[in-house]
Amino acid sequence: MKLYLIGMPGAGKTTLGRALATAYEVPFLDLDEEIVRREQRSVSELFAQEGEEYFRQREADVLRDVTARYPALVLATGGGTPCFHHNLEVLLETGLTLYLSVPVPVLLQRLLRAAATRPLLAALPDEAALETRLQETLAARQQFYDRAPLRCTAPTCSLEAIRQLLARYNTTA
Repeated sequence: MKLYLIGMPGAGKTTLGRALATAYEVPFLDLDEEIVRREQRSVSELFAQEGEEYFRQREADVLRDVTARYPALVLATGGGTPCFHHNLEVLLETGLTLYLSVPVPVLLQRLLRAAATRPLLAALPDEAALETRLQETLAARQQFYDRAPLRCTAPTCSLEAIRQLLARYNTTA
């Protein structure tokens, strides 16, 4: 099984991904963490030193390597991963893609504590600006997220809900 989790920052991709990998006894990778490991720099440093285009190209390269290298895994992608360099096509062609759909108010509460560590959110001056950025970002990315064959919608998106969703999908696919 190759399962790819997509969705906005704060959607729970890493948290649910780790739990799913444990439940299905397959490796777990967080794409951003893998990029950091290979680059020996944080995502924030990559954005600051090299720019977003460099990061997005590196993200695409690492994604292709990871999807080719692992016969089974759960991969938590970055929020923008599906939106650049035909990455969504790679995900759709090499495994099963699950969109974790979380409403902006929930994302906002989750991200308020962590906004300073996320490059695309760190420069925002206040909660209202963060909410506006989340709404704009989701609107721009929705067309990509909606192409995932599976969707789990918060607040009911738990490990058990995803396991049931996967079981139903596998019996009808």
